[in-house]
Amino acid sequence: MALNRSFLFAPGNVPRRVEKALTLEADAVIVDLEDSVAASEKTATRKAVAEALTRPRRGRGYVRVNAASTPYCYGDLVETIHKGVEGVLLPKVESAAELHAIDWLLTCLEHERGIAEGSIDLMPQVETAAGVQRIERIVQARNLRTYKSPWRVKRVTFGAGDYANDVGLSPTLDEPELAEARARIVMISRAAGLENPIDSPWFHLKETDAFHRSLARSRRSGFQGRLCIHPDQLAPVNAAYLPSAEELAQAQRIVSAFKEAEAKGAAAIQVDGQMIDYPIVHRAQALLDSVDRLKK
Repeated sequence: MALNRSFLFAPGNVPRRVEKALTLEADAVIVDLEDSVAASEKTATRKAVAEALTRPRRGRGYVRVNAASTPYCYGDLVETIHKGVEGVLLPKVESAAELHAIDWLLTCLEHERGIAEGSIDLMPQVETAAGVQRIERIVQARNLRTYKSPWRVKRVTFGAGDYANDVGLSPTLDEPELAEARARIVMISRAAGLENPIDSPWFHLKETDAFHRSLARSRRSGFQGRLCIHPDQLAPVNAAYLPSAEELAQAQRIVSAFKEAEAKGAAAIQVDGQMIDYPIVHRAQALLDSVDRLKK
């Protein structure tokens, strides 16, 4: 089972940063054609991005193209997609129609280039007021398709920086101003049958304590991973989105104690001073199962 804890951005027009990113312990590297590349360099950078994603790397290789509403998106996809690309991050998604269009184009490119149909992951980035408001319709795009092929959208990502700018928010370090948008993205993703989403980058590089608080809060809130903008963020992110030894030990105690109680006809017990019933047991078992899957 692939891990989706850390997605590290590398600007496509800075070769040394791309080269370094490919050697790091990120679950995926996203070579960027959007925000980190000036408009004057976007077209010229496509070739370098495509070439970079042919190289050996530790994690999976993604490209972040420009938004579907821009004049760059089509060319970004046509000039970068090949067998070495495992995913596409599509920014500023605001409608199901955008996902349909990009999904269709990726399917055509897969057929044309001998890539298994539906194998290229497509991650929508929700980062505008319209995107957050319409996320229910965005994640239901699969149900509105008119052709049969594997659906490539497995999870969405949140872009807090652009969202805050669009809405006019000035988030403080603990970001309570963004809690409602985050909760909406998690809840609607799960209701639609998608994986838990990927959280926004953290931009305050010197605020390490606040970053660790943010990671703990993010995981508790239902995110499974984080977009990263600096290599130093990888180690804390990779650790934060895996259960700790203490969490696993507690989950095992809960499951074991409940099995014993259930065999005696009880369905509500106390473990470590906490009242335990079926929902708590199911969550503990799911935690243990997720770790077992990662070992396979």
